[in-house]
Amino acid sequence: MKSPDQPEKKQQPPMRRSARWFRKNDLPGFIHRSTLAADGWTREDLIERPIVGILDTWSDLNPCNLNLRALAQKVREGVLEAGGIPFEIPLMSISENLVKPSAFPFRNLLAMDAEESIRGYPLDAVVLMGGCDKTQPGLLMGAASANVPAIVLNSGPGTPRSSTGGPLATANGVWRFVDQLRAGCLSIQAFENFERQTMGTPGHCSEMGTASTMSTLSEALGMALPGSSLVPSSDGRRSQIAKAVGRRSVAMAQGGPAPSDILDARAFDNAITLLCAVGGSTNAIIHLLALAGRVGVPLTLDRFDEIARRVPLIANVQPAGDHLTERLMNAGGVPALLHVLRPLLHLDARTVDGRTIGQIADEAQVFDAEVIRPLDTPVKPGASIVVVKGNLAPDGAVIKSCAASPKLFQHRGRAVVFDDVQTLADTIDDPALDVDAHSVLILRNIGPVGAAMPEWGMLPLPRRLMEQGVTDMLRISDGRMSGTAYGTSVLHVSPEAAVGGPLSLVRTGDMIELDVSERRLELLVSDEVLAQRRCEAPPQAPSPHVRGYRHLYGREVEQAHQGCDFGFLRGANADVLPEGLFDGWVGGW
Repeated sequence: MKSPDQPEKKQQPPMRRSARWFRKNDLPGFIHRSTLAADGWTREDLIERPIVGILDTWSDLNPCNLNLRALAQKVREGVLEAGGIPFEIPLMSISENLVKPSAFPFRNLLAMDAEESIRGYPLDAVVLMGGCDKTQPGLLMGAASANVPAIVLNSGPGTPRSSTGGPLATANGVWRFVDQLRAGCLSIQAFENFERQTMGTPGHCSEMGTASTMSTLSEALGMALPGSSLVPSSDGRRSQIAKAVGRRSVAMAQGGPAPSDILDARAFDNAITLLCAVGGSTNAIIHLLALAGRVGVPLTLDRFDEIARRVPLIANVQPAGDHLTERLMNAGGVPALLHVLRPLLHLDARTVDGRTIGQIADEAQVFDAEVIRPLDTPVKPGASIVVVKGNLAPDGAVIKSCAASPKLFQHRGRAVVFDDVQTLADTIDDPALDVDAHSVLILRNIGPVGAAMPEWGMLPLPRRLMEQGVTDMLRISDGRMSGTAYGTSVLHVSPEAAVGGPLSLVRTGDMIELDVSERRLELLVSDEVLAQRRCEAPPQAPSPHVRGYRHLYGREVEQAHQGCDFGFLRGANADVLPEGLFDGWVGGW
């Protein structure tokens, strides 16, 4: 028993992860320390100070992430101010608008890049620097699997210019301008002028597209500092946030929390709640499913629909509303949204800030009730996201109902089927195409296996119908839709056509029925006929990708209702070889 006058022993903080590289006085320790002497760090620095990895997806080819190089320098300053050592690590940068065939498959590649970079290097904490659509979820997925303390810093929304005499030149506006051009309502000169007005500054899309959605959800998940997600890329406050993130990362390096302490079922419920409240991108559904799979949270599409039924659309932002994200930030940003949503949230969920979601929400305030509405005065009635199932989508499909036409929520129409996007492009404006305003446009073979799931789900309307004043039609695909797009599109049909899903059995002329209120999507063809068609179906064509990452992707990717991750990366650090097994081995010498 301890003597009353015996001094209390101070509890030693847990040994930092980097100590396994730098604290031993042996050959590996010597090599690890001397390797970094060229960077200007002394033996004492490496032994005594926490090390923060700045995972940066900057690229000249990615304007959404173009300002990350400058922000990384501010993160460095914050890390140094707090007594840490910063190391910047460049990772794959995925430009949504440029990389072919689609940015989507490379989310998983970036996630692997991030996970192995974190796991392989002596990092006590990491800052996840992304902006463009797939960089943010890819970084989150990799960090979740590595489970080293991590904090998100996004590039921030860009600031669009104003078109002369027209609307703001935003990504959402592009869809409308293209439709007007195809319908003959817009001159080439007007379109060219609009093009010159877009992309005013670096930064991601300034409406609630996928990038802004994932940024806001990072706060709701607890992985970003409160109020950080919607500050524009050109605003000086973004540099201040970057320094604050750097300082916070040092504290996390010495005491956590790790992603596994934050990303539990409560965090995902909160993120889905915010997704519905802002009318966010349907792409976020796939990303949240994949992220949940990485940490062992059993999230399903049914949970999205269950939460969506009780969450009103309260953020009046494009494409579901009127304003851009900068006005949402000025109205109080994500903390103010959480303040309004308090009755619907898990308030005890943890965050990287050190406070709970409830504490952040309690301290927030709404400054513009036109942009952030009360729960009982939504922007639009009904759920903003709907999950439908039926014999055409046994594992589910999704609709961004807040960007769709309510008149099509109960609809029966004749299918017009396109087997690939080239056929669609070649025939959609053909005057001989047998299509009318009640038809259901179907594009298949664009799912994760079929075509790496591009954003082709907002099928173009036939020009002949647009000239007649048709502005929307029911569209169905196993692909995705841009978060900035609009229209009544049933997306992510699962299982996809390329793996033999029911979508592969539809024929032009079949009747399709959608009933949003009943969450039902049906192909009105008998089971006997479908069975016969399946027997007559030609064998699936072999994948054209016989090497490299695309071969791996086509072989291993899961279906949309599972998040399109690789099955071998699922689970909370399952089957990961213990790092300590190779502590004593040194390569290169």
